[in-house]
Amino acid sequence: MSSRVISQKAAVSVVYAGAMFIAVMDLTIVNVALATIGRDFHASAAGVAETVIGYQVAVALSIPAAAWLGDRLGPRQVLLGSIAIFTAASALCGLAGSLNELVAFRVLQGIGGGLMTPVGLTMLFRAFPQSERIRASSILIIPTALAPAIGPIIGGLFVTDVSWRWVFYVNVPIGVFAFVFGVLFLADQDHPVAGRFDIAGFVTSSLGLGLLMYGVSVGPNTGWTHGPVVASIVAGALLLTAMVVIELRAKAPLLDLRVYADRLFRSASIVLTLTSVAFYGLLYLLSLFFQNGLHFSALEAGSTICPEAVGVIISSQVISRRIYPAVGPRRIMVAGLLLIAGVAVVLSFAGTGSSVWLLRLILFVMGFGVAAVFMPSQAAGFATVGAQRTGVASTIFNAQRQVGGAVGVALLTAVLSALHPEGTAAGQAQAGIPAFHTGLLVCAGVAVAAALAALTVRDADAAATMVRPRRQSPADVAAEAVSTDS
Repeated sequence: MSSRVISQKAAVSVVYAGAMFIAVMDLTIVNVALATIGRDFHASAAGVAETVIGYQVAVALSIPAAAWLGDRLGPRQVLLGSIAIFTAASALCGLAGSLNELVAFRVLQGIGGGLMTPVGLTMLFRAFPQSERIRASSILIIPTALAPAIGPIIGGLFVTDVSWRWVFYVNVPIGVFAFVFGVLFLADQDHPVAGRFDIAGFVTSSLGLGLLMYGVSVGPNTGWTHGPVVASIVAGALLLTAMVVIELRAKAPLLDLRVYADRLFRSASIVLTLTSVAFYGLLYLLSLFFQNGLHFSALEAGSTICPEAVGVIISSQVISRRIYPAVGPRRIMVAGLLLIAGVAVVLSFAGTGSSVWLLRLILFVMGFGVAAVFMPSQAAGFATVGAQRTGVASTIFNAQRQVGGAVGVALLTAVLSALHPEGTAAGQAQAGIPAFHTGLLVCAGVAVAAALAALTVRDADAAATMVRPRRQSPADVAAEAVSTDS
């Protein structure tokens, strides 16, 4: 299928932005509704937490197969199919009549989310040539920054004024739009021919990643020495170790780990993983800090975090058009990570008397740091892996982001539980202000570690992506809009 109505750069960007928005927003919007879901279903905090854990484990189980399915069935078909699964599962979550039904539908939702993110990223980077990767990343960062910031606001409004079910229903119109738009305008892309399905690689990677995610997710609330937690983490680590041995020996591996031999991809991957730990952990911590520590309402807490997304959107355009082509990824990422660390340190001095508007200004500034890390790491990370390995590289990239985010939340939950604990509510740790301050300093430390990792990135390796965009004439724009891409 091809489209003569809209360019494939625009088509892929619209579909993937919509898919990313609902997938990333889901990470934060559901947390706001956990307490209300527990009351409605008369469930314990541990029972309600299964709605989050089930989703995360399902994502981990499905990610390893994403690249192979994209090559086997075609990336367009897999992307649209996964969006359809995620959207339908979201509607079913809203209609759930019991907690068990909700958990089952969340697992289905996680399968869709685990497939659509890496396949969509592969299509995005195949649609944009190397010289325009930073432009693609500036598009990608908007939904990934905006969604987790506005999720708590929307969730708070739904839970307070409508129903918790709307934290799932909200995905439906966006998912339907992305699916219909993709059916109409998204063309399939040239892609490698899938080889024989690597069963051993899939079992070890999928189960290993799933067990690790389960252990990391459950550990903070049930205790790290709890038998099932220890068994899950140990088994997951052993399976992933076996996966490495199997995949390095396989002639046609499901996950070609040889991509880590690429110096730039390896460095960008380490930076992305550590940044995900710091960033998603920080968002999780701030939501609790503002509500439980500073006694903000859910709406006030969400509106205080939201300026971070505005900072990301504004700064991403400047970075992609002006700074990145002239400076390169290394110094931008180091500066951005140090800015995030500095903001976390400043926030560690906040107390009940702190100005809400000052906090919003500080988080707006942090958005500049977030854009300076995620956008260059995504643009540069794929610069030298080659077109044939883009699919597996994006799969690994997204798996690392998912694990990093889960580890960040688990790390901060463990800090809150260990320092000045005051109980739990809906599976979330409650703590005093000193514990939140310590958690913010932990986030700062992880961001500094990521900055040190960013020093290993070589700008020369990413030279193909460091091209200043040329000004397009109206004729050029019109020509691109009606061009045919396949």
